[in-house]
Amino acid sequence: MIEQIKGKVVVAMSGGVDSSVAALLLTQRGFDVTGMMLRLWTEPQKECENSCCTPDSVAAARRVAAILGIPFFVIDIKNLFRQEIVDYFVDGYRNGITPNPCVRCNQVIRWGFLQNESRNLGAEYLATGHYARLATKPDGSKQLLKGKDNSKDQSYVLSGLTKEQLGMTMLPIGELQKSDVREIARRNSLPTAEKNDSQDLCFLAGDDYRNFLRRYAPGISRPGPIQDTSGRLLGEHTGLPDYTIGQRKGLGAIQQPYYVIRKDVLSNTLIIGQLGELGANACLIEQMNWLLDRSSSIPNSVDVKIRYKAPPVKADILVNENGTVLVKFERELRDITPGQQAVFYQDEICLGGGTISQVLD
Repeated sequence: MIEQIKGKVVVAMSGGVDSSVAALLLTQRGFDVTGMMLRLWTEPQKECENSCCTPDSVAAARRVAAILGIPFFVIDIKNLFRQEIVDYFVDGYRNGITPNPCVRCNQVIRWGFLQNESRNLGAEYLATGHYARLATKPDGSKQLLKGKDNSKDQSYVLSGLTKEQLGMTMLPIGELQKSDVREIARRNSLPTAEKNDSQDLCFLAGDDYRNFLRRYAPGISRPGPIQDTSGRLLGEHTGLPDYTIGQRKGLGAIQQPYYVIRKDVLSNTLIIGQLGELGANACLIEQMNWLLDRSSSIPNSVDVKIRYKAPPVKADILVNENGTVLVKFERELRDITPGQQAVFYQDEICLGGGTISQVLD
């Protein structure tokens, strides 16, 4: 039984089971909940294929809000999303890196625009259906922790949030397993209980990113030379954005097993090498966002994830005077990729993250 209203919370709803259950749990706990959904940009004529804000997803979120008896709003931010996320994605590939638009979307859109909209509504908190947790420190600040469901943990994509943004955040399902979330939805007859998780970048609408780039940045994929690490010409590539570090297939009629080592944007050259040449044990991190409080010292040894689904790897770190961070891994890794997020952990605590700018040896 709800005794009193605890405070106003905006829940970022997507029409999926996770955000639906987040809204349900907060309602049951006595908060004054408002559901809010963002209508993001997708290619014209592909609105029904966008993985996060299709008409069906909007309808599902609206039905959940009606069941819970909470207000529900949809805000159109197509132009902002295209400018801040889609253009960022395209520019990354144009500059020869592999960007992570999901991390940036959380920084700029969900915890930038949407948190600001929440304040305008008089809300004290923004809540989402992410699988991560927040712990309150003695000084009242929030600490980001991994989600209890290790297979679904999303602290990686939240590592770019500021301490101020985390202070206004609630993560109601972070203590739950995914199976528990679905069971709660079933018990409460939520129509999203069996909805599949979205996997791809939402604005790609299920398409391959290479096709998307050719349509929206037609000059970005120019054929050029393929060379080995000694400079020997081995063939011609179809465009640098078509390749990722460590890739083996798709290199044309080259007989030996070669792998993508790096991409030289200035000369539009794809550098490949044999397996023994692939891999590095260090990288440089820029735009580092530390989630430590001022009284905490930065540890010398941490666990580092270099991709969302990558396992954490032990590494020593050194913070340079300019704020960049040198990371030296305990072993060589084959897929350190400029543009991706490197996220630092101590056990279950997320210490923060930054962008991989250089691969070092």
